[in-house]
Amino acid sequence: MDTDRPNTVAGLVAKHTELTVLRDRYRAEIRKLTVDIDHLDAAIRLFDSAADTSPLKEYVTKHKAQKGTVKRFVLNRLRESSELLTSRQLTEMWVAERGLSPDEATYSTLRKRIGACIKSCAVRGLVEERGFTTDHGEYGPYKLWTIARARLPM
Repeated sequence: MDTDRPNTVAGLVAKHTELTVLRDRYRAEIRKLTVDIDHLDAAIRLFDSAADTSPLKEYVTKHKAQKGTVKRFVLNRLRESSELLTSRQLTEMWVAERGLSPDEATYSTLRKRIGACIKSCAVRGLVEERGFTTDHGEYGPYKLWTIARARLPM
């Protein structure tokens, strides 16, 4: 591609790279701060189980994610997986990736969000159900999900 202003394009590309690195660094820092806040909440509850730490939090919704993050995460994990996944497995992956505390309250909240995301994707034809788990333990059975197969033109 021949351009009239190669220095301008190179400068824009360099600035794009710089801002992307800066954004990723801040995301990592925000993730660390969120984990630290969760740990402080847990420590406070050790001393006073009835303590309300909500005024201390800077974020309104616990474990809030940027718009589209959950959908991208779910679709990427389903795309990358060689086996069918449940909403519980996707939730466990989300908790591990974000470094959240792995307690049942967190799983319950996040599984509802991931379940809503899966339902939305299923309505749009992006994912499809492929049966239920048989070895699900006390929390199952769960639906098994995968990326939808490409639709053939009629």
